[in-house]
Amino acid sequence: MQLGVIGLGRMGGNISLRLMRAGHHCVVYDHSPDAVKRVAGEGAIGAADLADLLRGLEKPRAVWVMLPAGEITDQTIAALAEHMEPGDTIIDGGNTFYKDDIRRAKEIAAKGLHYVDVGTSGGVWGLERGYCMMIGGPAEVVERLDPIFATLAPGIGDVPRTTERHNRDRRPEQGYMYCGPAGAGHFVKMVHNGIEYGLMQAYAEGFDVLQGKASTELPEDQRYTLDLPDIAEVWRRGSVVSSWLLDLTASALAENPTLSEFTGRVSDSGEGRWTVEAAIEEAVPVPVLTTSLYARFRSRSGNTFGEKLLSAMRNKFGGHVETHG
Repeated sequence: MQLGVIGLGRMGGNISLRLMRAGHHCVVYDHSPDAVKRVAGEGAIGAADLADLLRGLEKPRAVWVMLPAGEITDQTIAALAEHMEPGDTIIDGGNTFYKDDIRRAKEIAAKGLHYVDVGTSGGVWGLERGYCMMIGGPAEVVERLDPIFATLAPGIGDVPRTTERHNRDRRPEQGYMYCGPAGAGHFVKMVHNGIEYGLMQAYAEGFDVLQGKASTELPEDQRYTLDLPDIAEVWRRGSVVSSWLLDLTASALAENPTLSEFTGRVSDSGEGRWTVEAAIEEAVPVPVLTTSLYARFRSRSGNTFGEKLLSAMRNKFGGHVETHG
């Protein structure tokens, strides 16, 4: 299939590459000419602007927008909609707030355009591992675009199959799913990221306790100098707390057990806040997710080892760099 891709950063560029490696054709645009040149060098058709990108696609056209959530994505989608024709589709694969999806879908539907929201998980590893995707929008449009999603998804791989999944949708087992109408995909991804906050916080606090066991504040016969890289490694092997986040934790600790290159200042990119806000709207108690969000706020004024580990995990799975100020 053909796909336009706007935004060639950590994920947009790799999405284009993964699609092209499977034989799809990509027309790409980014505000950085160097980014366009880099992906075009791998086989994409580079575009000079949005109108040029659309001219390079056959109708009905589909364009994947992979930009930071908020104003830049709003502006880009509005500009695209001005150049598109009825039957064309805009896909937002960023971390957009689901209520913005609902609004946008209504706005562009008036022009005869389709809107699909894709919550995309996979970070900097998605090129090789594939992307877990949670998709919202018109079911028939999502079905038409299935070859794109099937290529980007990780597939079954070596993950054990779940029993009793008889006569169910095949897509979730492949690593992507249709969640419902506009906004549903990003809503599911939002909660996914809220859970991610909680999981990361649990690991960070646990390793903080392990590291603190050497404290001189404890009686001498109760002090242990524990090997944190080895603990992370042994927990990866058959433990009930094993996970990809633990794999990344083990990697970070093996590289530098003190995590001295991190300050422990942990940012939040919005989804954790939105998850807590949704829980408040639904009157659903989420104490773990709420506390993990607040822990990130607290990390910006003096830091613990656990917060350094949070920063290390974010760097490993998403390439996130600590912000200062």
